[in-house]
Amino acid sequence: MTADVLAGAVNFIGGSWARSAGPTVESRNPADDSDTVGVVPDSTPDDVRHAVDVAVSAAPGWAETPAPVRGDVLQRWNQLIGEHAEELALLMTREMGKPLAESRAELGRARLELDYTAGEGTRLHGATIPSRAAGQLVYTELEPLGVVAAITPWNFPAVAPVRKIGPALVAGNPVVLKPALETSVTALRLAGLLAEAGLPEGVLGVVSGRGETVGAQLAADARVDGVSFTGSTVVGRTVNAAVARRLGRTQLELGGKNAAYVHSARDLDAVAAHITGAAIQTSGQRCTAISRVIVHDELADGLVERLAASWAELAVGSGLEPATQVGPLVSDAQYERVTEYLRRGEQEGARRCAPDRPVPSGRYVAPTVLDGVTREMAVAREEIFGPVLSVLRVSGEEEALAVANDCEYGLAAVVFSEDIGVAMRFARRVRAGMVHVNHGTVSQPHVPFGGVSGSGAGAFSIGFTNRDFFTQTKVVYLAPTP
Repeated sequence: MTADVLAGAVNFIGGSWARSAGPTVESRNPADDSDTVGVVPDSTPDDVRHAVDVAVSAAPGWAETPAPVRGDVLQRWNQLIGEHAEELALLMTREMGKPLAESRAELGRARLELDYTAGEGTRLHGATIPSRAAGQLVYTELEPLGVVAAITPWNFPAVAPVRKIGPALVAGNPVVLKPALETSVTALRLAGLLAEAGLPEGVLGVVSGRGETVGAQLAADARVDGVSFTGSTVVGRTVNAAVARRLGRTQLELGGKNAAYVHSARDLDAVAAHITGAAIQTSGQRCTAISRVIVHDELADGLVERLAASWAELAVGSGLEPATQVGPLVSDAQYERVTEYLRRGEQEGARRCAPDRPVPSGRYVAPTVLDGVTREMAVAREEIFGPVLSVLRVSGEEEALAVANDCEYGLAAVVFSEDIGVAMRFARRVRAGMVHVNHGTVSQPHVPFGGVSGSGAGAFSIGFTNRDFFTQTKVVYLAPTP
């Protein structure tokens, strides 16, 4: 099955590999254009229709499968992912560019999420409600939503598909997955392992292709009851509008411009380490990366000095090199986007602190700390998605909160403070779906994950909140036979 995926130009539909009549796209290692990872379809509307047809046909049988049994299939999938972890990690790094250590850690995180999700098969319970009618029983039960489309990004080739496929399946929904074109080979390999785990034919389809074709068609298809999308805020708004027109349901994980507010600290070195770890993972190409540091004037010089020194030492190179801490950006388009933001930031008056040092040729950007950033600058307001950190200096708590909330996003926020009152006030008043106190933006695999404002809509993913999206409530009134 691995050979079938890597030989390429196949989707996964109806439990088998399906060739597309459309063109093909080569998946190449962003660190080495000569390394072709695989070939995937640039799928056609007919491919999408076929995948949805099959999912619709599979829906009744999968919904009738007991939820604990559905969870058992996910547990077997989780075991197979573990058995193939090194193969998958290498594939992910070659396809997306992140350091191999990060790919291994991502698979570990995916398995933890899947372990929790499989257990949901025994927890999808309803409730009994006291009835006003004598002898009558009123109860609720959770039913599958229906056919679910999952649209995933390239920055987390394993976690992103697993985070959507797992909860959808355990709740009884067939899934049509459209992975990012840049990381479709990994998604197809995961689908092959799920088939080996015993998933019935047709319950999962994977259709590779472009968002404007495959994604748009899935969002518009009235037979798709829900769309779970992770990606940019701009595209998320388009998906939301298309699904809302037909009264479908959406779960949206969108962009972020996450702020770390440094109010006070005993150990600035530790603060700088937390910020760096949360900012530089995946070369800054993740929605929860810290991209803004809001720091009190009296601490700013010391913190900037520490950040600049540590960022100057970060090892940049191919994700396959063991020492690499910052890999290449995923594509030429992403490289051009990040370098243009750096050019614009310096043009608007930001000062580069970490040196513009030599890096390997290709899609590499030297990790950059920008000081002297003001809240009006593009680098302070817009999502860059690269190894760039903007430092904004403030004079007090109220100004810090105003700066933190002065953007369209509301995904994650961080506060470093020795004063629990300051931390609690910030956590309560900052506009964010998740707030971290005295550590970086590290989420946990069983805790709800999501944002507000331009960072998300619909039920949070991960943990118990997933059932709010992937199930619907039915109320039953049971009276004695007349």
